[in-house]
Amino acid sequence: MSSTTELSDQFAIRSLIETYADAVFRRDAEAWGATWAQDATWHLMGNTVAGRAAIVGAWSEAMKGFKFVAFFSQPGPIQISGDAATGRVYTNEVLVDQNSRLFRLVGRYEDSYQKINGTWLFQTRNYTPLQEH
Repeated sequence: MSSTTELSDQFAIRSLIETYADAVFRRDAEAWGATWAQDATWHLMGNTVAGRAAIVGAWSEAMKGFKFVAFFSQPGPIQISGDAATGRVYTNEVLVDQNSRLFRLVGRYEDSYQKINGTWLFQTRNYTPLQEH
């Protein structure tokens, strides 16, 4: 049986994932950026971006290419060890670019999380596309 602390941490990490997805829908760079550790690393489509400020900058620039973005996430298993954790998140995205072309992506994030000053944040996110159309 899981301890109360582990259940609380599981809930907090799942809440982090939900906050991230909600911020994408709302295109809220501040809220989205607040889900990342200051020294985080984002591995996305063959690119690596390091540091919260650079990650938010890259995301903000990418979002300019879309008139509409829907981002759905489904957490998989999360393993917690003290103030560090790993997990998997499946994603389903619907994107409409500036030329009104529709794209659908299904992918997977392999994540690491860090509890910093009592708050769980993304330390690394490694994205793999599973299907694009």
